[in-house]
Amino acid sequence: MVCTIKEVSSELLPFLQVYKDGSVERFLDSPFVPPCLNDKVTGVSSKDITISPDVTARIYLPQDYNYNKKFPLVVYFHGGGFCIDSAFSFLCHRYLNILVCRAKVIAISVEYRRAPENPLPIAYEDSWVALQWIAKQSIEKSEPWFAHYANFDRCFLGGDSAGANIAHHLAIRAGREGMEGSMKIYGVIMSHPYFLGTEPIGAESANVDRDRSIFYQTWKFVYPNAEGGFDNPLINPFSTEAPSLSRLGCSRLLVCVSEKDELRERGVKYFDEVKKSGWRGKMELFEVEGEEHCFHIFNLESQNAKILIKRFASFLNPNYI
Repeated sequence: MVCTIKEVSSELLPFLQVYKDGSVERFLDSPFVPPCLNDKVTGVSSKDITISPDVTARIYLPQDYNYNKKFPLVVYFHGGGFCIDSAFSFLCHRYLNILVCRAKVIAISVEYRRAPENPLPIAYEDSWVALQWIAKQSIEKSEPWFAHYANFDRCFLGGDSAGANIAHHLAIRAGREGMEGSMKIYGVIMSHPYFLGTEPIGAESANVDRDRSIFYQTWKFVYPNAEGGFDNPLINPFSTEAPSLSRLGCSRLLVCVSEKDELRERGVKYFDEVKKSGWRGKMELFEVEGEEHCFHIFNLESQNAKILIKRFASFLNPNYI
């Protein structure tokens, strides 16, 4: 029996390898799980939908629903450096079940196409397609869960890491171009946002080795032809080519960072720069001590994760806290 070893053409370790035959092997993907009705732990129901030939999503509905109750709507974008994890993964599914149960919101988790099979900026375009489809539901009402239960006047964008990056750019684009239908983006949650830049800021000058940082290596991998490299406006919202932060198309903003996260300084600077930009919304910065990047996704049972999710829930739906 002949054992054929596939040749590697490129890799981003420890996340994935790309082989010369075009196949991709992901090492740290969380396993996919199906949607379910009345989750045993949270009571949340979920189902999968198709938005376009390239974009799918999973919708979550809290347990205590009836036709007379409308819930805030959360459009969520998962993290994973634009190249790993999924809206249908165990980690994402477990996290949104808990958040939807805690905050009493209806949520839709967007499955955008991932690099390297689909290099950036495809993930942004897929996410915009999804957001415009959701906005159209405010008038078309073809998705029953949205038609019966979603409050389109209380729509939020949210994401972790790369998903927070996407949420930022969609809020900017919505502020510039507007939305389909009658939906307006009320607020944005940016958790451990994935932003980079050539010039070090704050404590980065002593702590970040760009040649070894997985965050910097990931950006080069998922968008190898990005004009400006680490100062491309998609990864550096403070670059001279980036749109003004005053254009954020929402009225509330919550930025969450962690003390030991390599990207902490960027998240804090983002908060400060939005404040200085002249944006007129209400904004908050929330920091968790002693934790690292997106810790809550991986360790939902920890006390700090519970504190952070409670903070998210109070931002999304203070009537239920």
